[in-house]
Amino acid sequence: MAGLQRSVGRRVLLQQIRHDEAVPRIDLAEKTGISRATVTTITAELLKAGLIEEVAREGETSGSKRGRPKVDLKIRGAARIVAGVKISHRSFSLVLIDFEGNLLAEHECEMSAPTLSAEDMAQELRDGVDALAALAGKSRKDISGVGVGIAGVVDAPEGFVHWSPSLNRRNVALAATIEAAMGVPVFVDNDANLVAVAEKSFGLGRAVSDFIVVTIEAGVGMGIVIGGELYRGTRGCGAEFGHTKVHLEGALCRCGQRGCLEAYVADYALLREASVAGFDPQAGRQAERVVALLSAAREGDALARSIVERAGRMFAMGLANIVNIFDPQLIILAGEQMQFDHLYAEEVIDEMKKSIVQIDKAPPEVVIHKWGNLMWAKGGAAYALDRVSDLALEELGDNAD
Repeated sequence: MAGLQRSVGRRVLLQQIRHDEAVPRIDLAEKTGISRATVTTITAELLKAGLIEEVAREGETSGSKRGRPKVDLKIRGAARIVAGVKISHRSFSLVLIDFEGNLLAEHECEMSAPTLSAEDMAQELRDGVDALAALAGKSRKDISGVGVGIAGVVDAPEGFVHWSPSLNRRNVALAATIEAAMGVPVFVDNDANLVAVAEKSFGLGRAVSDFIVVTIEAGVGMGIVIGGELYRGTRGCGAEFGHTKVHLEGALCRCGQRGCLEAYVADYALLREASVAGFDPQAGRQAERVVALLSAAREGDALARSIVERAGRMFAMGLANIVNIFDPQLIILAGEQMQFDHLYAEEVIDEMKKSIVQIDKAPPEVVIHKWGNLMWAKGGAAYALDRVSDLALEELGDNAD
């Protein structure tokens, strides 16, 4: 078997074992289309490398039958550990998982400021990862990789951030900067993409080949899964749902352009609209002021309600555009603002349905998944797990049979 074929076979088989959690060798051949002989050869390599292990098949006991007990193959949890990080408006959320995906520890810490330099962010993340590892009785040197989710425009393969509201300058080699501070491989992606990865790995997208995740927090993001694969775009700038245009020469967005969807539905946009309209939603932090505005709208304040209803109409337009372009099987709404229903109220979804192409089939299902920040961080860990798996397979080399 040629080196490239062996490399592909290893990855396919490791992914299948991870997906199935525990699977007999004979089933691997049928599920992957790889010959039984090759499955035997590759799984022997994976066993020798300690990436997988044999376990007694459920229901089997040593004395139940004569002959060799039947075994399944599963991922060996102790083979590697990885960390995942979600960078929020003012905090880091971190999780530590083993190679099997089991949660080992979780940790949250405040950022020194909502916007940082790449170097300061790297130092603060290093301290956060150290604290996370200590909770599991580990150290940073035990970690094989760190997946980082950050809002903004990210070239994931290069770990390069073109723009992020969490960074004080544009065009930053963020993965390399953090990696230099940590001494651990670091993988950076847009945070909404990593929510899609988490949904695909652990959540509502496991049994769906085509779905879209829309995240609603301080801003608006989107992750796209097509044919079971995450779609990022040629430049890594795909799926920027919050920066699709809904109004020509419209409201100013924090990205610097005008008329973006985010400039009408994000927290800062609601508060800006309230300020212009003369509605004061109390003093305090941004999140507290948004809560006050939404509460006033629910309680019947006409001005607050008009602001919130306009955001809902804009969001419905954006969702309808997604459906008309992609026609996904499922749309998952996730994020901090899922604690409120102003962007997924029945009226908003009905408005979306009125604006999509009408055929004699039901529209895509829209579901709410109220992820906390630690679950977003688990998406970062799932991304790191995938990349660390690739690195582990590369270490096996390309030796022929």
